[in-house]
Amino acid sequence: MKAPQLSAQNGFSLIELMITVSIVAILAAIAIPSYTSFTRSSNRTDATKAMTFDAQALERCYSQNFTYIGCAAAPAGTANSSQGYYSITIATPTASSFTITAVPIQPPQTGDSTCASFSLNSAGTQQAQTSGGTSNTQACWGST
Repeated sequence: MKAPQLSAQNGFSLIELMITVSIVAILAAIAIPSYTSFTRSSNRTDATKAMTFDAQALERCYSQNFTYIGCAAAPAGTANSSQGYYSITIATPTASSFTITAVPIQPPQTGDSTCASFSLNSAGTQQAQTSGGTSNTQACWGST
């Protein structure tokens, strides 16, 4: 008679599997919010770039016509930014002034409470506000 042979076990135990799942969950809990924050921060350039380009177009028009009203390069009204994350509104209340505002319209920017709105006026004043209405211009326009 032959002696019974012990077979080696292959695979993972339930405890090893649960430890691995726990480690992955902890890493995801740290990485996902950090990645989302980075994405929101980098997408803010979509608003600032669009507003700056519109302001430059309005200034070129003003230098030729001495009025902001009727400038075809950056017409008054609302349009989306180039990447579509923001709604850009150009208001020309007088012939010698304009205000450009940007508000998020598409995720992940709609969840950006740090920079909920941007504005730029004809004097070159940049402003930004949090969702609570507090000024956060330096952080939102990239000055810090």
